[in-house]
Amino acid sequence: MIDVIVAGGGPTGMMLASELRLHGVHVLVVEKDAEPTEVVRSLGLHARSVEVMDQRGMLERFLALGKQYPVGGFFAGIPKPSPERLDTAHPYTLGIPQTTTDRLLTEHAIEVGVELRRGCELVGLSQDEDGVTVELADGTELRSRYLVGCDGGRSTVRKLLGIAFPGEPARVEALLGEMTLTASLETITEVNTEVRKTQLMFGAGPLGDGVYRVVVPAAGLAENPRVPPTFEEFKRQLQVTAGTDLGAHSPRWLSRFGDATRLAERYRAGRVLLAGDAAHIHPPTGGQGLNLGIQDSFNLGWKLAAELNGWAPEGLLDSYHTERRPVAADVLDLTRAQMTLMSLEPGPQAVRRLVSELMDFEDANRYLTEKIIAIGIRYDFGEGHELLGRRLRDVELKRGRLYELMHEGRGLLLDQTGGLSVAGWADRVDHVVDVSEELDLPAALLRPDGHVAWVGEDQEDLLSHLPKWFGAAAS
Repeated sequence: MIDVIVAGGGPTGMMLASELRLHGVHVLVVEKDAEPTEVVRSLGLHARSVEVMDQRGMLERFLALGKQYPVGGFFAGIPKPSPERLDTAHPYTLGIPQTTTDRLLTEHAIEVGVELRRGCELVGLSQDEDGVTVELADGTELRSRYLVGCDGGRSTVRKLLGIAFPGEPARVEALLGEMTLTASLETITEVNTEVRKTQLMFGAGPLGDGVYRVVVPAAGLAENPRVPPTFEEFKRQLQVTAGTDLGAHSPRWLSRFGDATRLAERYRAGRVLLAGDAAHIHPPTGGQGLNLGIQDSFNLGWKLAAELNGWAPEGLLDSYHTERRPVAADVLDLTRAQMTLMSLEPGPQAVRRLVSELMDFEDANRYLTEKIIAIGIRYDFGEGHELLGRRLRDVELKRGRLYELMHEGRGLLLDQTGGLSVAGWADRVDHVVDVSEELDLPAALLRPDGHVAWVGEDQEDLLSHLPKWFGAAAS
């Protein structure tokens, strides 16, 4: 029997599969598409996702193929500078196309032993107290202990489970594609500037060699949003919106997207879980979708592995839902707010001007920016130290960096006192005796995802908290 079948080989699925493999879990990823997609929906990684890659030793690969940009101006496209003193060692957005992110995550997953089967579509599932039976389109049946649906906004897994997906349907739609434009850069810049005065969903950004990424409002909602627009439809909408098709020709790919906003009522049904777009969808404003899915997987991976490996404390796997669903709900609200502020109606424009004025205050700018880049998240671990429930940023130690010590996906006790012990949990928690001038605390217990589970210096107090996250001590 397979330990975990992951349905969907996109960024969420491959990140989850890699996390599970760190703990020796047998993972099979089934992906219905025979070849990787050429469609580039996401253009980069926000700071928290950059931290995730750093914590798992993958960041150098991404930095080599990406470009660092300031984080300012992401909230509803309101132009503001990057806030000062962001709580991260990576205060930038890493510009990198989703196709490259997909490839890097897939390469890493294969390296750590993930099995990937392309051209395998999941069409049915059933579960019992011992596992899940998965039916593929070719009639093959597979058996696993758990199944995770990472199969996108139209998730087959979610539909087969009957999990409700309430929210708002798409009201507007946009066309997206990459194509060659023969108009001059000066003309394209002028058109961009003029059209965006009345159409904030319009844009043509250069990719090099005369190729541009173009987004333009659609004429209306398509009967079937899965069907990409024709190139003639795309050029017609360019003419309608901008008064010119900018000499567009030779499209690489074309797609469409809407502003539907939905959130799964639950992230778990027995031995089946949901992650990424299968659990939540929203417009791309702010660029949070891919990042949210990667961070779902980062939260779920170690918890599901703990369950499979027999040391998970009661309720650990269910904490995936209780921690990540509120994060998604907050992202959906943040996206709704941004979409409202991007409306050209007088009321929303008045609110946009007010928000813009408020963002001139450094604290307000930082607050909204940290929401977008996901470094302001704090899970509810109860009362305690101000860092409790937050992820700890990378800090310099006397013997290196904190994140360099987290590549294996284990818990970590950063002990600046030298007087503590994790005896009984050493198979799950690393004990690092070191100091950092950046941290004003005696010791901190970190979960495998870097969130602070305990702060203190008393051994007995530590022993009362270790079982909550890392199960019973080994005998």
